[in-house]
Amino acid sequence: MSLTAREAALRSREAVHSHDRQAWLDLFAEDGIIEDPIGPSHLDPTGQGHSTPEQRAAFWDSNIAHSSIDITIHHSYEAGNECANVVTLVLTFEHEGQRYTQEINGVFTYAVNEQGRLTALRGYWDPEVAATTMRPVEA
Repeated sequence: MSLTAREAALRSREAVHSHDRQAWLDLFAEDGIIEDPIGPSHLDPTGQGHSTPEQRAAFWDSNIAHSSIDITIHHSYEAGNECANVVTLVLTFEHEGQRYTQEINGVFTYAVNEQGRLTALRGYWDPEVAATTMRPVEA
């Protein structure tokens, strides 16, 4: 089934919300890349992105699997085989026995190939700004 870029973006959000690792990984083309965020960060120290099936699975396992992530799409713009979504992500996760919440505001772009598989998922957001939003969750 061939997806538009917007449909792929919505399926990605659905898989994250439902913690469906395989459905999320299956959205990607063999050489699809994840740059989230773009450039060097604690999620990608080299800034080269995650472009193999093993790297994408490791990205899920390290950054998505142990968090509850609520993704709100404020605006979505589709053009050709790409889509840009203006979003807010609210993450809830545990660190050293304490639950925290963190907010990420940014633009996430999705590009698909002719088969409707993701060739690129790119996140435009600032990790330093996101770090300032981390708060403990009251029990």
